[in-house]
Amino acid sequence: MPLFAVIREEGPAWDRAKSRRKQAAWDAHAAYMDRGEADGFFRLAGPLDDGPQVLLIIDGPDAATIRARLEEDPWTPLGLLRTVSITPWTVLVGARRLGARPPPAPA
Repeated sequence: MPLFAVIREEGPAWDRAKSRRKQAAWDAHAAYMDRGEADGFFRLAGPLDDGPQVLLIIDGPDAATIRARLEEDPWTPLGLLRTVSITPWTVLVGARRLGARPPPAPA
């Protein structure tokens, strides 16, 4: 399946006075992420610096399927995270390390 670079960010319910692991429903969100990693949906994931955004590298068939699956994250309906963008990602360097197929060489 193709890879996608996904940006999510803190939503309106995010409590800036609390750390990431102290947000509401942390355990449920962490379990959701662990399941997604185990089944190969999440290839890489983590916050960008100390800011409000998170980068996810996702293995999925299309943006609609990815968006639907992100709706299953317990933090989404709670307003703790929202999806900013879902962009197809062509990996030119390191594709094999990610288990992705590199694009064909130009003719």
